[in-house]
Amino acid sequence: MSDVILSMRDIVKTYRMGDEEQTVLRGISLDVEKGEFVAILGPSGSGKSTLMNIIGCLDTPTSGSYILHGRDVKGLDESDLAKVRNKEIGFIFQSFQLLKRQDALQNVELPLVYAGMRAGERQKRARQMLERVGLQEKLHHYPNQLSGGQQQRVAIARALATNPTILLADEPTGALDQQTGKQVMELFHELNDEGRTIIMITHDIAIARHASRIVRILDGELSEGVAEDA
Repeated sequence: MSDVILSMRDIVKTYRMGDEEQTVLRGISLDVEKGEFVAILGPSGSGKSTLMNIIGCLDTPTSGSYILHGRDVKGLDESDLAKVRNKEIGFIFQSFQLLKRQDALQNVELPLVYAGMRAGERQKRARQMLERVGLQEKLHHYPNQLSGGQQQRVAIARALATNPTILLADEPTGALDQQTGKQVMELFHELNDEGRTIIMITHDIAIARHASRIVRILDGELSEGVAEDA
């Protein structure tokens, strides 16, 4: 029996620009099962960033339904959306998005602060997550004392901190050299093997091929195919 944790049906996103409307997503339907590693592959301007923002509850669709972990996202107010983002989505960004004046441990603790976890508990959890990504020796290093690959590992540890339903990665190797990017993708494979659900947004077919399933987006429409066809 399938365990669908994300289900989108007929998602449309339209932006009004002056007197004109621009439709960026055109009736997108997508199911993701627990434990899947899915790549959403598309060029610049394809709509993949808009789709990522809707998956991550950073934006809401103009029409269509989005069920995340059994909950209908449409109609939630900003406070409820913030709670969903904190509990259900672990964000991993191309530019890491680390706070420069916070050390690695404090950066990983941040979502746990928002979740209301007590200081002792969240520090223990943050330590565990940094150990999980191989940075147990870098707990008190600041971002400018870390390499790009280490900064992305801190970002991954932070994404894991709240034990989210989905890890949502936006071009996770985009700011890294090829070798470091390969190491980050190896970590993604390990996390997926542990049962983590990963959705990765990318324009790079070589990166997309690390996923077990590739969904293509072009001109706001989705299609599925075999990686070797790209």
